[in-house]
Amino acid sequence: MSSALLKVEKLGIQFGGLKAVQNVEMHLNQGELIGLIGPNGAGKTTTFNMLTGVYTPTEGTIIFNGKAIGGLDPYKVTRQGISRTFQNIRLFKELSVLDNVKVANHGLAKHNLVSSIFRLPSHFKGEEKMEQESLAFLKIFGLDVYRDELAKNLPYGMQRRLEIARALAAAPKLLLLDEPAAGMNAKETHDLMELIAFIRKEFDLTILLIEHDMNLVMGICERIYVLDHGQLIADGTPEEIRSNPKVIEAYLGEEVTE
Repeated sequence: MSSALLKVEKLGIQFGGLKAVQNVEMHLNQGELIGLIGPNGAGKTTTFNMLTGVYTPTEGTIIFNGKAIGGLDPYKVTRQGISRTFQNIRLFKELSVLDNVKVANHGLAKHNLVSSIFRLPSHFKGEEKMEQESLAFLKIFGLDVYRDELAKNLPYGMQRRLEIARALAAAPKLLLLDEPAAGMNAKETHDLMELIAFIRKEFDLTILLIEHDMNLVMGICERIYVLDHGQLIADGTPEEIRSNPKVIEAYLGEEVTE
């Protein structure tokens, strides 16, 4: 097996006297689509926050693409090749749909501050390239017709799509999706499953997904990690996780006897 794109060893974080996450170990290989599940308060988003630099781990290591990234600032993590969406949508609501994607694309721009100040040809070429690339992302997500609409005016499901499009515009190797189906109806969730499968293949992505919708998780994930009270209690294929007594106990709150 090739070396893991993401390798997490004995990862943990403590807030005061509370150990929110402890001793978490995960590995993701290039191209995998992996689920991270668990009851409310299990530590899933906290784990995402450590992987993306929002929180600094108090123990353990995060190795991404051969480099230690634990404790790096979020923008540095993004530059390493990790993008994410959030449980609560975090768009620039007063900006247009197009500008939301251009903001993420801007970090990849080749023209610099000097060319922008002096309005050099390289500035205009760079801006034009950025706009065309951003429009291409919008088209993939069916958002190009809304390019000039304010992000806050989009329907909820479309805002979710825009957030994923913006994350992809940063050209990640690893995409972290934090409850992308939250608030969606059955039709929107089904469409989202197809979209995630498509972008994984189209952009050669590795994806780590937090989700409460078990139909979505079991339908698209190859492997699943399960957290409960900040600790990893199981990992395996969807079939293994579905029948795991520890997982059933964590979700149902009662011991399962075999």
